[in-house]
Amino acid sequence: MSLKLDQVGYRYPGTSHGLTDFTLEVQTGELLAVVGPSGSGKSTLLKLVSGLASGYSGTILLHGEDISSKPVHKRDIGVVFQSYALFPHLDVAGNVGYGLKLRGVPAAERARKAKELLELVGMGDAAAKSVDQLSGGQQQRVALARALAIGPKALLLDEPLSALDAGIRAHLRDQIRSLQRRFGATTLLVTHDQEEALTMADRVAVMKDGVLLQVGSPETIYAEPANRAVAEFIGLSNILEAKVRGQDEIDLGWTILHAPTGNRLIGATVQALIRPEHIQADPETSAINRVAGHLAARRYLGPVVRYDFSVPDKAEPILAEGLREARESIAISPDHIRLLDS
Repeated sequence: MSLKLDQVGYRYPGTSHGLTDFTLEVQTGELLAVVGPSGSGKSTLLKLVSGLASGYSGTILLHGEDISSKPVHKRDIGVVFQSYALFPHLDVAGNVGYGLKLRGVPAAERARKAKELLELVGMGDAAAKSVDQLSGGQQQRVALARALAIGPKALLLDEPLSALDAGIRAHLRDQIRSLQRRFGATTLLVTHDQEEALTMADRVAVMKDGVLLQVGSPETIYAEPANRAVAEFIGLSNILEAKVRGQDEIDLGWTILHAPTGNRLIGATVQALIRPEHIQADPETSAINRVAGHLAARRYLGPVVRYDFSVPDKAEPILAEGLREARESIAISPDHIRLLDS
């Protein structure tokens, strides 16, 4: 039951905001996370798939069927919203069974299904409670149970954890992933949280200004970003302007580094991507890509200590992790330098 968007275009009236020739397929049983900065078109994407917005070009196919003419309640799509969107006049069980009621499922079967789903999300003792008695994390569990109760062909998650505290968010993130795998739900997750995307998704899609920039596994997106926009949005990075100086050499103006230049021509402008965790401390004097300087700032972040390493003739410091105090040089392995074309 794959979900496919084929050359989808959409514009909000009187603006240039929307989607442009957007093509993406969520494979059967896959959780695909869509990330990007605010205004990139993530929410628009979900509105079009769910039927909350219309008037687009291209096609949206669910299990091979064009669903563009189907109303929201007939698309067999479960949606979990950032704001929970629970019905305050219904108790917890009534909320979970609401979609089944719309589909004509008898009351006894609705009650049985609601009980089953609430048990799965750890809310089995809350069936008769009012939703305003629940915490944010509990409400989101109920919203997830409601979305799964209809046995959806696809599941849409719209920033489902952003309103929750960090500790609850981490626990619920794992629970959602576990349930998604158990149900084999074809799932599209929209989030601005890159950690959430990398830890939950089978694949990640990065978009900006309504355009899809790259799709790949979390590992590929992080280690091999297609361009600067992807590199800047996923993970922390040093992105340094440089020119190809020769075979496997680049000139940054303030130093020369060995880096895999491939078939790029001498003089070509490139951007060198270096992740902070790949900065080597305490290099030998003869180490390849040794850079002299000094520690300019230290930030303790619990499991990670992050440093600014200041280099002569370079205005901005190099961001590094894992160094110790009073360092006077660092080194960067050529294997950990990825060149991006300008």
